[in-house]
Amino acid sequence: MDHSGHGMTTDLPPFTLGRGLEFSPDLFFLIGCLTALGLYGWGVARLRRRGDAWPVSRTVFFVVGVLTVALVMCTKLNDYGMVMFSVHMVQHMVISMLSPILLLLGAPVTLALRALPVAGRGSTGPRELLLKLLHSRYMKVITHPGFTIPMFIASLYALYFTPLFDFLMGSKPGHIGMMVHFLMVGVVFFWPIMGVDPGPHRPGYVMRMLELFAGMPFHAFFGIALMMASEPMVKAYQNPPASLGIDALTDQNWAGGIAWAFSEIPSVLVLIALVYQWYHSEQRQAVRMDRAADRNGDKELEAYNAYLASLQTRSR
Repeated sequence: MDHSGHGMTTDLPPFTLGRGLEFSPDLFFLIGCLTALGLYGWGVARLRRRGDAWPVSRTVFFVVGVLTVALVMCTKLNDYGMVMFSVHMVQHMVISMLSPILLLLGAPVTLALRALPVAGRGSTGPRELLLKLLHSRYMKVITHPGFTIPMFIASLYALYFTPLFDFLMGSKPGHIGMMVHFLMVGVVFFWPIMGVDPGPHRPGYVMRMLELFAGMPFHAFFGIALMMASEPMVKAYQNPPASLGIDALTDQNWAGGIAWAFSEIPSVLVLIALVYQWYHSEQRQAVRMDRAADRNGDKELEAYNAYLASLQTRSR
């Protein structure tokens, strides 16, 4: 099979889902996915060995999140994504808007904080370094909506509508760096909104919904812009290989439709997660208040009765 430059496949047969899902690993992402699964599994096993519980649902979310990254980066979807704008857009949308949500619902930071051993007095270990990072000014900046929302939007417009995209597509390290960037931008955007892990920026639930809806419409506008364009807008996909049997403008229209549709999918998933978290937060708050009332007995009622008695005494 003929490859050119950074590994762009130039003689791929016409795309079908079966061909796209054939195993064709990118070594960087394959090692990264296996490492993530191994570390998460180690953390869960460590908790179980000492008798601590870890929700199965979180493990499932994290594993599925890693598998979605592997799905678009370790199959021939990655090969087709080099020459088909529509397939690339599937990669982009999954790795930036679906994978981060699933990974965050797996609470990997919370697991690490619980599983990593506490360093001895006067020393600093991995757990202490993680805590220091979580409370750093850097994390406060990159999880603040003043940073996350513009970055989320710029990852579309400033990338695809400038020569930067073609530059990154021109080399394998550039392509890998772009995909890692998509994943990281998705993580920092969704983390303050619906992440389970602790973070420096954790607004109320109404503000979280506003942050979500502040970014999503721009994905829809981006998709519509691609669908309405009368000529190919991205140089890297202007001349698809003849073996694919596709038209560049038609493929771009499909890419726009995919970007537009994906602006709705994460919104629904995140809203469901937010409502679920909000409900359970209210439930926990009610339980805490009931426990506090049980501990205090009828002290508040007794105090109120004493107050009424004192008013009655004064009126005599």
